[in-house]
Amino acid sequence: MNDFDFLTGSWDVANHRRTAFLDPGSRWEDFPGVSTASRHFDGGANFDEIAFPTKGTAGLTLRLYDPARDLWSLYWSSSSTGLLFPPVTGRFTGGTGVFHGEDTHEGTPVTARFLWSDITKDSARWEQAFSADGGETWLTNWVMELTRRRA
Repeated sequence: MNDFDFLTGSWDVANHRRTAFLDPGSRWEDFPGVSTASRHFDGGANFDEIAFPTKGTAGLTLRLYDPARDLWSLYWSSSSTGLLFPPVTGRFTGGTGVFHGEDTHEGTPVTARFLWSDITKDSARWEQAFSADGGETWLTNWVMELTRRRA
């Protein structure tokens, strides 16, 4: 249940995001972020807030671990909508976390996939991909490269 303990602390975040999440031909944009994460419930919960200073927005994620199912639920909210998005659920295996959930994007039903990988003491990678065909094909639309901030 301590899978997200690595995230505790402050991070510089290099964001690489498609301008249209479902369009494989859309251009990519790069922008910075700063994230601060905290550990709760003896590692069974994690909370982070990320600010995107050049975008004028922020987001937050609540992660909750269900020990009976050995499953994490991740909930995202953005300051631009004020809404809590449906959760993605999953677990870590071999150092990689894979999480899936049903959602909609601009009116289109999608399956969302979050991947946490390349996790070290001072770095991590997060990717978001959407599938509009039930998981047959995936389009990665957002990548975050995290680097731990030094005091």
